[in-house]
Amino acid sequence: MTTIATASESETAAVGRDLAATLRAGDVVLLYGDLGAGKTAFVKGLAEGLGVAREEVSSPTFTLVQEYRGGRLTLYHVDLYRLDDPREIADLGLDEIAADGVLAIEWAEKLNREARTTLTHHVAVRIQHGDGDTRTIQF
Repeated sequence: MTTIATASESETAAVGRDLAATLRAGDVVLLYGDLGAGKTAFVKGLAEGLGVAREEVSSPTFTLVQEYRGGRLTLYHVDLYRLDDPREIADLGLDEIAADGVLAIEWAEKLNREARTTLTHHVAVRIQHGDGDTRTIQF
């Protein structure tokens, strides 16, 4: 397990940017953390690392899935916060989405065991609040 401490939103995004350099089509980033922990900031960094302007990234809380093209890989950004029924999550077809680019899933704890096992190439990222703007990020 790797642990990184950050002291600002831009540092949290930089960790995502660094991870993006290692990703390839079919990879999934499972994001865990409380509300406001920095999951979306991390995804902005992922986008930037894939060649997508970070300003284009917003939390897909109401649309559930955002798609960002134009980088070396398409980034699919999913937010499961509003979903509680495993059938709703299954209907998203996350395993199919993941095949074409990089899939980042916020609130990954809502995925059941079966859904996680279909996402074969994944990295779990846990982001925890610290004091002020500090965060602890664990891979």
